[in-house]
Amino acid sequence: MVSASVNYTLNRNLVFQSDRSAVRSAGQYFLLAVVVLTGNTWTLHLLTGGLGMNRYAAKLCTELLFFLLSWSVLYSVLLTAFTVYLALDTFVITRVYAVAAEAESSAQSAQTEEETEEIEDEAQEETETIITETSYSDENITITLTEYREYETAIYVADIVLSSAEYSQTALAENAYGRNVTAKTSEIAESVGAILAINGDYYGAQESGYVIRNGALYRSTASSGQEDLVIYANGSFGIISEDEVTAEPLLEAGAVQVLSFGPALVTEGTVSVTQDEEVGKAKASNPRTAIGIIDSPHYVFVVSDGRTEESAGLTLSELAAFLSELGGSTAYNLDGGGSSTLYFNGQVINQPTTSGRHIKERSVSDIVYIGY
Repeated sequence: MVSASVNYTLNRNLVFQSDRSAVRSAGQYFLLAVVVLTGNTWTLHLLTGGLGMNRYAAKLCTELLFFLLSWSVLYSVLLTAFTVYLALDTFVITRVYAVAAEAESSAQSAQTEEETEEIEDEAQEETETIITETSYSDENITITLTEYREYETAIYVADIVLSSAEYSQTALAENAYGRNVTAKTSEIAESVGAILAINGDYYGAQESGYVIRNGALYRSTASSGQEDLVIYANGSFGIISEDEVTAEPLLEAGAVQVLSFGPALVTEGTVSVTQDEEVGKAKASNPRTAIGIIDSPHYVFVVSDGRTEESAGLTLSELAAFLSELGGSTAYNLDGGGSSTLYFNGQVINQPTTSGRHIKERSVSDIVYIGY
């Protein structure tokens, strides 16, 4: 009876699968039968010859052992399958929780599509747009791109002057908020017609931390010790601690964007991060992305290369010092490393890399961009 149960269990779970051919199943059945018979014989011989056990008792112990073994194999298969599912659900399987356009339309009192089209048409008719490899200029947006060489690293700075803060926006990958919803910075930028873009805070890599985008609240779960950048409707910047304020009052106070990565680099014109305050990997030189404000609506986007022979990368204190030298009154560190990407006029400007061996963009959850 026990042998029959073992045979049935093993074959049901390891051999007879509906999607396998009869020849393959027969071969596997024969192999499994040989393994079970050989193991049974060796175990029986060990118990009777080696340990001197009574043959009937040895036979019962052998059958029980293989019965337990069969279920341990099944348990291992189920445990492995569950572990794989959890890994896929965490890092691979896409789960969309909200579509950005729908959420934003319900959260903001914006202009109608007709009004927006009229404004864009008027702007195109009245304004001459001047575009070069390192600059963009029209009636509302002026961008100047400059490359610096400091700390043995290439650093790219986009100096931005806007006629209104409304031209500073954010966008989500696939226009959706969710888990494992990602796309390259350049792809997201192209999808929204961005003139200039940098990667955002990669909210999808975290389970907590406030997420407010274009006036819509997507996540209100606080992360202890988290320092956020708040961009208000008038274009001003603020630094808040999630330990001290909840997400809803930020919306009521006029928050349009809340980026949750950090830390703050410059606060009220003073560098707010030092070498002693950096911990873990933050001490290392890495590719970096940061956003700063000189005075509203005058901003800077900063992206550095790193992890290559040509560019070592920046520590947070070096990045903070650099932004302070640019005149930043408030500056904030965004997701870096392989995510760091600067997109301008249809091109990726920097050398994004994760390992340092290959130059390519990493897919991210979101971007900060300048455009209409």
